[in-house]
Amino acid sequence: MHLLSSPPPPSNPNFTVFSCTSQNPNNHSKFAFKIHSAPPLFPFSVSTPARCSIRDSSVPVLDQTPLPSSDSSNGAVSKDQSQSNALLPEAESSKRVLVVRRPAMEVSGDGDGDGDEEAPTALDAGLAELAKKMPIFEPEQKAESGVKEKPLSVNLDLALYRAKILTRNYRYAEAEKLLEKCIYYWPEDGRAYVALGKALSKQSKTAEARAVYEKGCQATQGENPYIWQCWAVLENKMGNTRRARELFDAATVADKRHIAAWHGWGVLELKQGNIKKARHLLAKGLKFCGGNEYVYQTLALLEAKANRYAQARYLFRQATKCNPKSCASWLAWAQLEVQQENNHAARQLFEKAIQASPKNRFAWHVWGMFEANIGNVDKARKLLKIGHALNPRDPVLLQSLALLEYKNSTANLARQLFRRASELDPRHQPVWTAWGWMEWKEGNIETARKLYQKALSINSTSETAARCLQAWGVLEQRNGNLSAARRLFRSSLNINSQSYVTWMTWASLEENQGNAVRAEEIRDLYFQQRVEIVDDASWIMGFLDIIDPALDRIKSLLKLDQNSQQIQQDSLRTITGATENISMKSRLALPLKEMTWKMRVVLMWMLLLQKNYL
Repeated sequence: MHLLSSPPPPSNPNFTVFSCTSQNPNNHSKFAFKIHSAPPLFPFSVSTPARCSIRDSSVPVLDQTPLPSSDSSNGAVSKDQSQSNALLPEAESSKRVLVVRRPAMEVSGDGDGDGDEEAPTALDAGLAELAKKMPIFEPEQKAESGVKEKPLSVNLDLALYRAKILTRNYRYAEAEKLLEKCIYYWPEDGRAYVALGKALSKQSKTAEARAVYEKGCQATQGENPYIWQCWAVLENKMGNTRRARELFDAATVADKRHIAAWHGWGVLELKQGNIKKARHLLAKGLKFCGGNEYVYQTLALLEAKANRYAQARYLFRQATKCNPKSCASWLAWAQLEVQQENNHAARQLFEKAIQASPKNRFAWHVWGMFEANIGNVDKARKLLKIGHALNPRDPVLLQSLALLEYKNSTANLARQLFRRASELDPRHQPVWTAWGWMEWKEGNIETARKLYQKALSINSTSETAARCLQAWGVLEQRNGNLSAARRLFRSSLNINSQSYVTWMTWASLEENQGNAVRAEEIRDLYFQQRVEIVDDASWIMGFLDIIDPALDRIKSLLKLDQNSQQIQQDSLRTITGATENISMKSRLALPLKEMTWKMRVVLMWMLLLQKNYL
């Protein structure tokens, strides 16, 4: 092998070997050599691609023997080997096989050569910086960061089913841990958020449940209507009606065919007394989603309240046609027949409800209470015991059974049942309230007070708390603590101002004490502040449907009619006392917040009218 070298080394000691053509046609090898000029020997290494062949030898080049030098990875030949090859005769060197390596396809400044490398250009530097920022150039980043591979989707279904079983068995801690894993691996799936939020809500962890729903809405980009709807139900239970409306609206925007959102929103408006708006929302649900048993059932209840029983039965029939396994529809229809005293038809409907859902605790409870109310105590006791056997963790069945035993048996048996119910669910307020009522009837005043206090410690703003305060007020009234009774009645009305029983009980207290004027004022206050619910068959909601009720309410607040002026003045003169102050300003505060600017103009005009009239 003949190498041509240049005269004295230039400023750059590296130069390229000249290309030469081999006489052997079978040799198609390509080599890249970089010779470092260091006299008297010429070591060389592989660097830049160049064509090369062997002129004097017909032996093909083979890549069989590794280089002895540590620099073999870069294609460099050691100095000792090159020196020995140079001193060997030409005949012996032709018998030797030249061992080379395929050149590495990288151009960097990390080579082991002693030569100088060219400085990178500005374009190369920019591309290098871009490559560092782009994760596409780092395929091993995910493996090095320790992120586990995402399991198959079937594991999500199995985990959700297992979490459902754990929640049903009251093993909330295990269910929460499993659902958190589901959220970690499948953050885009909304089912895990819904299941976790419901599990937290059952434990009265409302703040944590709200955070889970909010996180789920962010993860699904607000496109999952189930999360919005569950969040709205939670806010409605907490008394945040305005927030619940917004969330129901968001659920219908996410999917207008989500029937649960339309139905839940309609039920909310029903509880607020907005009958026409509720009908409008339920009609939209039927329009977008088709027939649904829950919507038909709610509309049937509306017809029953309006004393249109034929229409109610027709709608119940439609509900049971949509879903013959709907236990709630059969139960609601049965209660309608109970109100109409059709006991035979009611029993048949109760039986159909049990057939639709044999383990439904509501079916056994409602049927048992129906039999107890008509005097079939033995059958009622049997039905409640069967329901408790099928639902051993339900405290409501035990509570009703305890009240039944107290009325028809002994108080000791009732105490045992109350104690078992309170152990099953210590946060079930009606159990503590009913137990306290029984102890009061038995003459255990201190025990009753402790039980009432326990019920209020669970939640002091719920409807059950209002009933507990009213019962406690009656206890204090019967024991002569009139000031405490008044405070308890007032606290109960602060929670539920529409309670007729509480208003009339307070009025009777004042009347028994000889305060007939005060009793009449309390009755007048009830009729002034109560919400009138007037229903009709019209399902169309227009502008006048919104304005007219507001004007009627303004008139009732301002009492423009001449006959009621004296009653209002006497009432205000007495109410402005130190301990029982109910000002007109506080009564007008809530309507003013809900009025538009047009309504406010009407209000100011009517105020001026009243000033001139007086």
